[in-house]
Amino acid sequence: MPSDTPTATAPAARATQIGKDLPYLEVGTAAYRRMTAILFVAGFSTFATLYCVQPLLPDFVRAYGISPPGASLSLSVTTAALAVALLVAGAISDRSGRKGIMVASLALSGGLGLASALAPSWPLFLVLRALAGLALGGLPAVAMAYVAEEVNPKSAGLTMGLYIGGTAMGGMAGRILTVLITDISSWRVAVGLVGAVGILAALTVAMALPPSRHFRQREGGQGMKGLWSGLTAAWRLHLSDSGLVALFATGFLAMGAFVTVFNYVGFRLQAPPLNAPPATVAVLFLVYVFGIISSPLFGGLSSRFGPGRVLVASAVLMLAGLGIMDIARLDTLALGLGLFTFAFFGVHSVASGWIGLRARQHRGQASALYLFAYYMGSTLAGTAGGFFWHGWEWTGITLFVGGLLGLLILNALGQAAGRAE
Repeated sequence: MPSDTPTATAPAARATQIGKDLPYLEVGTAAYRRMTAILFVAGFSTFATLYCVQPLLPDFVRAYGISPPGASLSLSVTTAALAVALLVAGAISDRSGRKGIMVASLALSGGLGLASALAPSWPLFLVLRALAGLALGGLPAVAMAYVAEEVNPKSAGLTMGLYIGGTAMGGMAGRILTVLITDISSWRVAVGLVGAVGILAALTVAMALPPSRHFRQREGGQGMKGLWSGLTAAWRLHLSDSGLVALFATGFLAMGAFVTVFNYVGFRLQAPPLNAPPATVAVLFLVYVFGIISSPLFGGLSSRFGPGRVLVASAVLMLAGLGIMDIARLDTLALGLGLFTFAFFGVHSVASGWIGLRARQHRGQASALYLFAYYMGSTLAGTAGGFFWHGWEWTGITLFVGGLLGLLILNALGQAAGRAE
């Protein structure tokens, strides 16, 4: 397994000193361009794997005779497992290095994607999706820590935005490709192809991502006892910081709102009065392009105007997009969904970059805790939204998501006032 950990023959103190002397990756250099391109590929693959099942929920309902909340488990079990794995992956990467963990994550999740495409039953498919979530835990938090360590801090917001742009592209491609391929072939072929992309991404990261130069190995006790001791120490440190806790809440609320909308918008599109065909549903997922644009844009704006102000603005824009979607017309729904997506990736980009700047120690664990909250928002709200859909259809979704966004705006106002500075 490729590793960016200092070799055993080099003393730790010497490795740390060498890391201090080496320059950061700077915007405009060849090394920086290669790093951002490779992280874009990694983010693309991870989120294609994670979200490729989301547009298939109506198909699962029809094929297996399950309810919408039951169908949403194909995503929820993955995000729940991912959230838990992130906590351990961050601690392991703090000790063993970043690059090797990212390569293993992509390779394992890709292989499990191929296996899930062959699963003969719904329960087995869910088990494989949960295992894929565990495997995927080795990339998002580790990638955030890698950026925080290797890139000039002045460019951290922009760089994180570029990485998140890759995740947006992956989420979009995973959704669109599964719809289109399922329409002409089957969902099994679509999910299998996404798995193959994950394996190719692992090879790309292994061969081309620049090794860490500023990684400092976290010392601690040996074995599980030492690992647990390090985890709890990091959790206590970060959870005692009110600014970080506010950022964790930002991730939970924003992602809960975002996934709920995308879980059930397909049901709304295919129901009266819209009655949209599957191809239209696939085209609508092109709104993810707005996320690819907004991630680096909002990341750059946060460096210029301050993350607090930009966070408030992007949260308000999410609420505006939700309101526009309430109009039962295809064009207004597309407009509202585009604004909602544009603003969501702004929230996520700003909060992600802010985590890396605020956490001075245990950065891998700080990123992991943020993403734990982020994906628990996806898991809990995404499933709960199904009951609102079942009871009140899109009106229920609007009320539920509107409540989450109201809390998000209040939290962002508190951060802008200085509690997370």
